[in-house]
Amino acid sequence: MSGLPEGWIVKMSQSHGKEYYYNTTTQESQWERPGCAGPPDTVRASHLLVKHKDSRRPSSWREERITRSKEEALEILNGYLSQIKGGTPFSDLASQFSDCSSAKRGGDLGHFGPGQMQKPFEDATFALSVNEMSG
Repeated sequence: MSGLPEGWIVKMSQSHGKEYYYNTTTQESQWERPGCAGPPDTVRASHLLVKHKDSRRPSSWREERITRSKEEALEILNGYLSQIKGGTPFSDLASQFSDCSSAKRGGDLGHFGPGQMQKPFEDATFALSVNEMSG
């Protein structure tokens, strides 16, 4: 397909029935067209949310009623951070343990712009560099 960066081709996903992009050099694959960012003034982020009893909505797809303290939630997150630094893929942990419905996408929240997320999260994500992780 013309217009793709060198090394990229379009393939058809047998399991999803839609096109995806494959880099023949790095063997990386992705749904988004390579070299295409989201709309101007947006970021794309993933997260692994661990709620606590004082969260804005202390329930999730995993637990109807969350009773852990904020300190316990931070301890859990620090354990996940150690696993990620040790080589466990972020998306694997987010898929299993995130209290957000984005877990089904490996924690991927997609592209979003100013005013679409809670302010502290928005500020943190817009301050990060590409592929940088906070925590």
